[in-house]
Amino acid sequence: MSTSTTASVSTHILDTSIGRPAEGVAVQLSARGGREGDWQALGGSATDADGRCKDLPALPEGTTHVRLDFAVETYFLKSENKQADAQQDAPANRDSGSVFFPEVAITFAVKPGEHYHVPLLLNPFGYSVYRGS
Repeated sequence: MSTSTTASVSTHILDTSIGRPAEGVAVQLSARGGREGDWQALGGSATDADGRCKDLPALPEGTTHVRLDFAVETYFLKSENKQADAQQDAPANRDSGSVFFPEVAITFAVKPGEHYHVPLLLNPFGYSVYRGS
């Protein structure tokens, strides 16, 4: 929850290759004060059955930049998620023998008093992110 002196962050992930929320993706939250400040790991969570992280840590006062690190490799290596290749006529994961994007890091600026909802649209070969509401 944001206050007049802090911002707040929430996120969710939709696996666009199967049209469903991405459950069980680990998400780490880091923050810094100022462009040259050191990143401070604040903690993390994992997405629930609805693809949402409802319990990300609060941001400290003075936060100006936030980074969300999504560990998507484990999610895509699960056998039930490999069905997306066949469903979408996508090439099999044969090119590299592993996930093309094993992790996704999103960095953005924040202002006190604002809430930032950052959805991640994900598939085995790409992703998109935007500021939601």
